[in-house]
Amino acid sequence: MSELRGVGIGLGVAQGPVVRMAEAMPAPENTPSTAGAETERARVREAVATVARELNERGEAAGGAAQEVLEAQAMIAEDPTLQDEVDTRIDAGATAEWAVHDAFAGFRATLEAVGGYLGERAADLDDIAQRVLAQLRGVDAPGVPNPGHPFVLVARDLAPADTALLDLEQVLALVTTDGGPTSHTAILAREKGIVAIVGVGVGAQLVTGETVIVDAASGVVTREPTEDEKARAAQRAAARQSAEAAPPTPGALADGTPVALLANLGKPADAADAVVRGAEGVGLFRTEFLFLSSAQAPTIAQQRESYRELLAAFPGKKVVVRMLDAGADKPLAFLNDAHEENPALGLRGLRALRASEDILREQLTALAEADAETDADLWVMAPMVATVEETIYFTGLAREYGLRTAGVMVEIPASALLADRVLAHADFASIGTNDLTQYTMAADRMLGSVAGFQDPWHPAVLRLVREVGDAGARLDKPVGICGEAAADPLLAVVLVGLGATSLSMAPSALADVRHALSERTLSEARSLAEAALAADDASAARTAVATLAAELPLHKKETTS
Repeated sequence: MSELRGVGIGLGVAQGPVVRMAEAMPAPENTPSTAGAETERARVREAVATVARELNERGEAAGGAAQEVLEAQAMIAEDPTLQDEVDTRIDAGATAEWAVHDAFAGFRATLEAVGGYLGERAADLDDIAQRVLAQLRGVDAPGVPNPGHPFVLVARDLAPADTALLDLEQVLALVTTDGGPTSHTAILAREKGIVAIVGVGVGAQLVTGETVIVDAASGVVTREPTEDEKARAAQRAAARQSAEAAPPTPGALADGTPVALLANLGKPADAADAVVRGAEGVGLFRTEFLFLSSAQAPTIAQQRESYRELLAAFPGKKVVVRMLDAGADKPLAFLNDAHEENPALGLRGLRALRASEDILREQLTALAEADAETDADLWVMAPMVATVEETIYFTGLAREYGLRTAGVMVEIPASALLADRVLAHADFASIGTNDLTQYTMAADRMLGSVAGFQDPWHPAVLRLVREVGDAGARLDKPVGICGEAAADPLLAVVLVGLGATSLSMAPSALADVRHALSERTLSEARSLAEAALAADDASAARTAVATLAAELPLHKKETTS
């Protein structure tokens, strides 16, 4: 028996035979075209159009976060700048295959150099290029294998187009050698409830046919497990499946301390699944879906109908709507189309909305009208708030439109460090751990080369979370978490220990987090938080908390009549 370690996604455990994903197709040879430039250009355009259509179709079939990622990939495939680069190479005599390969490689290098703001991760761009090349060659694109039996998929990384439509009857678990806890693979695996361990650097040692146990709770892949180990893993998997099938209960710690468990949603159609999984409301509703697919801002009437549909799905429950968060990796021509050298530090979030206040006012109008027609408890929040003045501006504007509860997202260290002053004016704070980690660690969340720094377990990030939690407790203001960190069951307990009063996540993560909270008291959650804060880095924090958690007794949640 030997063990390989990585970052586990969720609490699941699975076992089965390994099947390795095939490597990428080899690069084409740089031979002169014999068909002519016009023919080669036509071939590329047809191949690109087919790939974009397939990505959009996969996105529609998958829904949720996968749809957002795949639609972004389709936009990259048809990017005019990229097409110009391909045409330049074709005009110089290259074949369509070489022009696509070389242009995409150049585009990949450019995105890495500027931080990836104009597209997804480099691995995602590679996947698009492979799909276009496969179309040009008339072969199937490299993808998930189909050995005819259930298996553990091992890959360097998995493209969003493949992760989104994994056959969960066949793929028992996923192990990748690359990626981190906030990679697209991790995010989509968490959303779909796939047992996964990412960042297993020595995963290349795994060979097709060998049996392994994939334990996401511990982040361990066990090779050559004993029969006893396989039996224990099977028992854990059955117990977890039974727990997931049980009627969901409100989130709470073992001592009865309530912790609202909410859902992150990207469009109203996602609400039904969240309700079935026991979401107690919505902690983050992303309004970008209304804007990203349009050349101009949607009308008040169009927005009102979408908001009304969402609110109607949660009568009497809290629904937190984030105002349009555009900029950086989500540019909008009608809002902020000016070129910026470093858009993640530029005109994005509330800054962009203030520069085009009519769009912000139209959103607030539509939300107020939808609120008047439904019975949900509507909360609104502004993204990327950095100052007390911005907080006063937004909360005042929201109240001008009759919206009762107005808060801010804490994604910038400045607002975390001044949380007491921010919360003196805001009704609540919601911590976006993805961006807070990015700005704390100066590590672009879209750039694979610094993915190792993009870890919300880092004590510097957790100290900022504690600042907000402490301020919320002193001022009796709710503090929620709506970043990917809330979906990590062990980290979720730590976040509660740091002062979070609610956690919002992909609906598929609710059961695992609910179970993890039910085993710990508030005192224990605070002890685990202190262990994380005392560490020097993210890996040490995760290990310290896991070690201490293993030493603590497990509890059953106290019930009250």
